[in-house]
Amino acid sequence: MHHTKNETPRTLGDLTWHDDAACRSTAPQQVDPDDFFPEPDEMDRIRAAKALCEQCPVLNTCLDAALENGIRGGMTEEERAPLHRNFRRRLSYARVNAVLAGHDVHLTHAERDAVVCAAYLDGIPAEQLARILKITKEHAQKRYRETRRQIRDRAAAPKEKAGNGEKTPTSEPAVLKASRTKPSRDDLGTAA
Repeated sequence: MHHTKNETPRTLGDLTWHDDAACRSTAPQQVDPDDFFPEPDEMDRIRAAKALCEQCPVLNTCLDAALENGIRGGMTEEERAPLHRNFRRRLSYARVNAVLAGHDVHLTHAERDAVVCAAYLDGIPAEQLARILKITKEHAQKRYRETRRQIRDRAAAPKEKAGNGEKTPTSEPAVLKASRTKPSRDDLGTAA
């Protein structure tokens, strides 16, 4: 992280740092807040937002405010801590199914993997997967190759039978089976 000047830590509830933020719209400089929420494939917008952040005198304070205290999603900071630690692995089949149904939903890495697996198993063309995940067709094809290889490798790996120690091949990884069925409840909900 680059520092443009030493920042004084903010006190709880202090939002005066907003006045010094590089992203604050002023008469000579209009900044669209949507510029800071680009899609993953919008590299020009990502670079532009990061360039503005790099020159911001309150960059660290902004990051701290985004990560710290207060009630967010109906949870305290302590209650959210396990969710933060496990966020990349969080898997909500409701979000996976929503994306496969055509809704524009934010996905974690695990959920994106589940979408790729489900789309691959359902025979969805790479072009359609690219549109679903907002990635290039080439990247979608690469994800399908990786998925095909994972399925092949897991199917070839021996699996212990409970109780007798015999090994048998498994037909499909458990996560792929689960991605095609709707669970009874989502343990982590939608809070992040």
